[in-house]
Amino acid sequence: MSARYVKMLKAMLAGSVTSLEVFFLTLLFAIPLAMIIAMGRMSKNKPLSGATNLLLLVIRGTPLMLQLLVVYFGPGIFFNWLRSFGYEVNLRWERFPAAIVALSLNYACYFAEIYRGGIESIPKGQYEACKVLGYNRSQTFFLIVVPQVIKRIVPAMGNEVITLVKDTALVSVIGVAELLLVAKERQSALFSFTPLFIAGVFYFVMNALVSFGFHKLEKKLSYYR
Repeated sequence: MSARYVKMLKAMLAGSVTSLEVFFLTLLFAIPLAMIIAMGRMSKNKPLSGATNLLLLVIRGTPLMLQLLVVYFGPGIFFNWLRSFGYEVNLRWERFPAAIVALSLNYACYFAEIYRGGIESIPKGQYEACKVLGYNRSQTFFLIVVPQVIKRIVPAMGNEVITLVKDTALVSVIGVAELLLVAKERQSALFSFTPLFIAGVFYFVMNALVSFGFHKLEKKLSYYR
């Protein structure tokens, strides 16, 4: 194997690690944040539910690529505006954290609607039964509702997580050196389709693993069949 192909494989391995970091960090932050957004969406407090609805409308109604650009470039524009009024602000916004923030917020909003659908699918009779049995609201939610919700939302969550694997490629728009960006750079340098093929295989294997994991989880939770 020639030295340039060895160099290509090393670069693509580094890009793969970056893609995996984006994937896992997005899930780490989006999953708990989604519950907070879902609670706000279902809140009886009108200003809170209204603000949450507006957030969901904006995030789900605009492209993820645009959100990445806004999150990365927006603070710089805002700080420059403050400097025009004499305020000294020297905060630098890095590419990788900006990508994680944008992806986490985007997926948290989609996960939140999945959570809400699962929670609202639980019959009200179960809440009444828990009240009769002496459960408080926290016990009812965490011991009775949440296990059923998890079982019901697994297929929808699986679809979103599979989409996330592919959406990690979008962070290249703000210059994060993830796998697809590295593959395109290597493809231009080598005049070969091989780097793009390797990138495609990586995404396929990642999605196959995610699909397999959710399939096993779905079977494990199908204890009434």
